[in-house]
Amino acid sequence: MAAPIALFVYQRPELTFQTLDALSKNELADVSTLYIFSDGPKNNATINEIENISRTRTIIRQKNWCKKVIINEFPENKGLAKSVIDGVSQLLEEYDSVIVLEDDLITSIGFLKYMNDGLNMYRKNKEVMQISGYQFPIQLVPRNTSFFLPMTSSWGWATWRRAWVYFDPNATGYENLFKNRKLRYKFNLGNSYAYSDLLKAQMIYKTVDSWAIRWWWSVFKSGGLTLYPDTSLVKNIGIGNTATHTSNAGDVFTTCNFNNNYFIYNFPILLNTNKIVFKQVKIFLSKNTVSKKSTNYLQKFVLKVKNCIPSKNIIK
Repeated sequence: MAAPIALFVYQRPELTFQTLDALSKNELADVSTLYIFSDGPKNNATINEIENISRTRTIIRQKNWCKKVIINEFPENKGLAKSVIDGVSQLLEEYDSVIVLEDDLITSIGFLKYMNDGLNMYRKNKEVMQISGYQFPIQLVPRNTSFFLPMTSSWGWATWRRAWVYFDPNATGYENLFKNRKLRYKFNLGNSYAYSDLLKAQMIYKTVDSWAIRWWWSVFKSGGLTLYPDTSLVKNIGIGNTATHTSNAGDVFTTCNFNNNYFIYNFPILLNTNKIVFKQVKIFLSKNTVSKKSTNYLQKFVLKVKNCIPSKNIIK
């Protein structure tokens, strides 16, 4: 049985349509159940924002994007982090696994097959805690294959109930990052990106509201691995002025090796980090983030990396 899909939408009707249109063209879309979580207006919402929410809700009802579509509309604004946490938790009470998308992600036609194949293959492997559909724009030869990295992603991902039980919204023990330099170095991927500053911004300063940085801390504490494709099966089309969390962000992460017709056929048997690829990712992050310059950027960067994929111009 195909894993259920959770899609989180808000007030971007045009992007939502593109996301749904691409998803509907996926192999396995015709056997998948899609749950759409539509966030409501903020207390101070403008007329334009309310109209965009209404237009978005019209689009999600436009047709049967998958075999079955179940819509959840909220009268008030929950915010992205709470929406994702609540929605994923809700579905994993009923299902063993879930695939997660947001309203600005174009998926290749092989995305759902890759996700379901990975979910099925590593269902009982506790070390594997996430599957990522995104791949960083590093130099890899496309071989329709996948590998493990000790880091999470948030642009098109999947997980299991057995992994999500370790998600800790309170980020218990995060203070140790600021007492233990070696621990902080490892959490920051060899100081290639200041994830610890993001977690501090989330937990202490409250300047970001990110589910994903807390998810990364949860996976990190558990020693978890994430499966990545060698070519990105996801493309983010939402960075810019219409984005809630990535306005004015650079496009270095979205100018990726996305291939709309790409499939992943090969999956690793050994549950080991691909050290060669991991090194490339860390070099890429070091060269394309400003995390070492100033933590003040954290107040502007409300992760759509979502929380775990940094931007060159501002830090989420």
